[in-house]
Amino acid sequence: MAGHFPFAGKRGTRYGLAPRGTIAAFFENHGFNDELQEKYYKWWYDFAKDFVEKDSDLSYTMIRKFDSYPMGTHAHHAFHLNDKYWPSCLDELGSFIRDVIFPKMDEKAMHDIEEKHAKLIKDLEKEAESNPRDAAPDVGLFRHV
Repeated sequence: MAGHFPFAGKRGTRYGLAPRGTIAAFFENHGFNDELQEKYYKWWYDFAKDFVEKDSDLSYTMIRKFDSYPMGTHAHHAFHLNDKYWPSCLDELGSFIRDVIFPKMDEKAMHDIEEKHAKLIKDLEKEAESNPRDAAPDVGLFRHV
């Protein structure tokens, strides 16, 4: 399953989290501006929350992670320059999906989510054509303020 989603691989990770730079590069490669990045994040957030709510174990142990939107440590803190807010949010959500949800899914469910994800990418790329991403500011790749 690694490589199908921007957060799915573990290569080059530290502390088990997918590298934010990889996620940011994914967004840039597809031309997603902040609005489209949030739509992409929201799609995964809704998927994860729905999965957790329906799972008998996770609904008791992990549902509190979804008390706020976006979820996680970086929620509501845009402390990255160069438009890295949504990659930072997806970093934590994606790691949760990769390490907690994906192992609970069978092959058919993984295939279904891959197909839905491919459709999502196509739809967002069409939106990106009419709503292009602003040029990146002249700031280092991933500096903190």
